[in-house]
Amino acid sequence: MTLLFIRCFFVIISVFVGYYVGSMSGLVLPGAGIGLMSGLVLIFLESRLQRVSVRGLSSMVFGLLLGVFMAKMLSDILFLLPLGEFLHSILRVVLTIVFSYLGAVMAVRGKDEFNIIIPYVRFRRQDIKEGVVLLDTSVIIDGRINDIYKVNFLPGRLVVPRFVLEELQKMADASDDLRRQRGRRGLELLRTMQNDPKMDIHIHEDDLTDEQEVDAKLVRLAKLMDARICTIDFNLGRRAALQGIDILNIHELVNAVKSVTFMGDTFEVKLIKEGKEAHQAVGYMEDGTMIVVTEARHCIGQQVKVKVTSVLQTQAGKMIFGELLK
Repeated sequence: MTLLFIRCFFVIISVFVGYYVGSMSGLVLPGAGIGLMSGLVLIFLESRLQRVSVRGLSSMVFGLLLGVFMAKMLSDILFLLPLGEFLHSILRVVLTIVFSYLGAVMAVRGKDEFNIIIPYVRFRRQDIKEGVVLLDTSVIIDGRINDIYKVNFLPGRLVVPRFVLEELQKMADASDDLRRQRGRRGLELLRTMQNDPKMDIHIHEDDLTDEQEVDAKLVRLAKLMDARICTIDFNLGRRAALQGIDILNIHELVNAVKSVTFMGDTFEVKLIKEGKEAHQAVGYMEDGTMIVVTEARHCIGQQVKVKVTSVLQTQAGKMIFGELLK
């Protein structure tokens, strides 16, 4: 509706300018007709441009100011040419109209970049302590972000994009029981975080209509907002890191704060299942670290004392190998 108003207003102004210019030479109706045709042709050319989104009065005002500024610069340059005062006046009016129209249209259509950048990056607000952290679907469903934020290990404003919220809603309405349960859990956790006065969390309403995939939208939004992404999705983290975006991976944080284990350390662990090899048994420490004990399959279900023989670092975390203490 805003775009239609701009176009109609531009056509009216074009007719008025054509009428005024025509009256100077006694050709009132032809001048108004030329102004009308010029306005319609320019609107036709503008509509043939690549499709971009339309949003907001603030974008239009910014575009108008930019257009007026550009027209003023160009008219000052043309004023140096010996074209006569009458022609200079006409050029000044025409340039102002054309650049104001193009600036307003492009700013309104490019609302994604404008509306995203202005509130969060260019004019950094004082209530946003350490920038913006975007949450993806996986980390919301995981739920640990709530506790991590409360203990001040994650400064800044948490932002949930609208398309992430829509993905959670689709999961909650899915026919698959597990997927539906995960979606409902994510929505419930998000509601709990919003109701907590200690949480600085915000739903970002703008969508990126030229992107289809949620991960692609999240990466582009992070680049536009100069934000970090909090996730537990390894593939998303690697994709975003390749594009220069800071990643906060909850799994990496958990692995980083696990207790340090060295060769020769001893501790007790309960063996709960068989290992890959015929003689192995597997148990887990309190922080979730898996320990593989050799020659201990006969001790499954028991609490045993283990001596660490080696520690292996994998992408999923640490894996400890040990042996039974006699």
